[in-house]
Formats: sequence, C-alpha cells, structure tokens
Amino acid sequence: MTRITFDEMKATIKKAFVLAGMPEDKADICARIHTESSCDGVYSHGLNRVERYVEYIHKGWIDVNAVPILDMNLGAMEIYNGNMGPGILNAQFAMNRATEIAEKNGLGLVSLNNTTHWMRGGAYGWQAADKGFIGICWTNTESCMPAWGAKSGGIGNNPFIMAVPRKEGHIVLDMAMSQYSYGKLQVTRLKNQKLPYPGGFDNNGVLTDDPGAIEESRRILPMGFWKGSGFAVLLDIISSLLSGGLTTAGIDKFDKGSCGSCCQVFIAINPLKINTQEFIDKALGATVTQLKSSVPDRENGEVYYPGEQSMKTRNENVKLGIPVDDGVWNKVKELAGINS
Repeated sequence: MTRITFDEMKATIKKAFVLAGMPEDKADICARIHTESSCDGVYSHGLNRVERYVEYIHKGWIDVNAVPILDMNLGAMEIYNGNMGPGILNAQFAMNRATEIAEKNGLGLVSLNNTTHWMRGGAYGWQAADKGFIGICWTNTESCMPAWGAKSGGIGNNPFIMAVPRKEGHIVLDMAMSQYSYGKLQVTRLKNQKLPYPGGFDNNGVLTDDPGAIEESRRILPMGFWKGSGFAVLLDIISSLLSGGLTTAGIDKFDKGSCGSCCQVFIAINPLKINTQEFIDKALGATVTQLKSSVPDRENGEVYYPGEQSMKTRNENVKLGIPVDDGVWNKVKELAGINS
C-alpha cells in the first residue's frame, strides 16, 4: 500500500484544481478539505473525488468564480443562492455564517439553494465543533437510492451530520441514508474486499455484501430499511422548503451531475447560551464513559463514540502517510501535470 504525506497530497490536488481553472486561493481551501477527508479515512470523498470534481469544472457544472448571494434574511435564519459555486466553499461559508448568527442569538440557521456537491459533509460538523458550536447539517442529492419497496432509484442518499464540541475530542456523526454510501462501496471494491454486512441487492434482487454487484445494480440498501428511506424523503423535502431550492425530483431534471443545484441546511447552536461549561463537560463525560465501559461484542474489540475512529485514523495517517489507491493517485497526478 502506498502512503502519501498530507502536504504532498494537498499540493498535488491544488495543482489539479488550479490547472482546471480554479483561482489559487479557492483551490488551496478545496484541496485542504479533500486531503483532510482522506486523512480522516473518508477516501471516497477526498482524493477519490478529485477526478470527478475536475470533470465537473470542465463541463461548466461548477462555477469556480461564483459566491453565495443572500436571498432572504429572517433574523436567526438566512437563505443564500449558491450560484453553482464550489460546494466546499459554499458550505464553509454557510456553516460559518450559522455560527455567527448563533453567537448572537444562541441558534443560527443558514440554507443554500442552487449549490453543488459539498464533498464530505462531516467537514462542516467538525467546522462548527472546532468553533465551540453544536452543528447540524444535511444536503439533498439526485435520486440514487431505491425507496423502500422499490427496485429503481427514486430518492436521494441524503447525508446527515450532527456534531458536539468536546475538548477531549468532538463527538461527530456523519452518515448517509444508505447502509453504505457509493463512495464506501468504491473504496471497498478497490481493496478487493467484501462489506462487513450486506449493503444492497445484486441484479437478481439478492441481498449481498459484494460492493461491485451493488454498484452495478444501483440498489443500495437504505439504513434501517424503511426508516432510512423515510428519513431520506423528509430531509429532501425540508431542505427544499427551507431554501426555496430543488427537491431530488428537480435535481434529476436539472441533470448537472452529482448534487448539481442541490439544497443544504446548516444549523449552529451555542451550548453556552443554555448551559455552563461544567454542565456540558459532565454530560459529555458521563456519556463517553458509559459507552467506553460497554462490553465489546468480540475479543479485544472496542466501543467507539461517533467521530473517535476518524480521529484515530487521522493521527495514524498524519504519522505514517495517507494510504492511496495507486490508480487513483496516478490519475490525480496526471490532472496536476505531474508525470507518474
């Protein structure tokens, strides 16, 4: 397995984005987020997404010079048009604005319409938590998952994130509405591995742990079966209603790639407007202590709180280098004008 340093990966991705036409300052931020995602073990939305991102820029599906424009100000809530700008930059702006509103009011909500793929949604949960805020955010997507009871795609696999700041390590949940995202299927397939649990159906309608078979059938399994399916539908509707943007059905018709003209919602809450730091520390400490004292279901196993494994992977990859698929890495170097 090849490992690449954080700095080398970021510099290479940045070169690829600059060559694609992105201004250097914006390319630097986007390259950092892609690299941080891979560093945290979310390879599918880090290095592995660079080729597709560059493709979308070339097709004009991402306007590298666009910035969010305010559509409506309702005090504790603001709505912005993302103008099909870089999804990472739009999302960073929206979560930062939500924290600014929450600093004043205790709670801030910012929604985006007409934006593009934000890559790893968890990045914006970590962003809020790093500033000391509870963060909640989600996005809708094009239809890429069958509703429960269907075998053809009709609903979005809409990622949902919750984050709570904690000085010993933030508690961050970043989840798709499927048992496994398509990105996870790709990463597992590239490693020639099977999924830990069945994650979808093959072309014969048989539940399988073979990631390639699920990618081929496009029949990923909603988490919790009908519960994940229903959750996805409501996230889609609410994101549209809070932003005045497209639902999944509209994104499908817009047809500008993955998440082209999607809607996103960013909520920030200042916990210190409600509680003392002592109360917060006690509540989080008791919860984590109880989780960690649980009896593992296998020998030498460990129970993790949400976000803990990301931090563990981050520390390992900073020390040893970030693992890459050689084919993916060589393609990104090619996009960056670097000879393999």
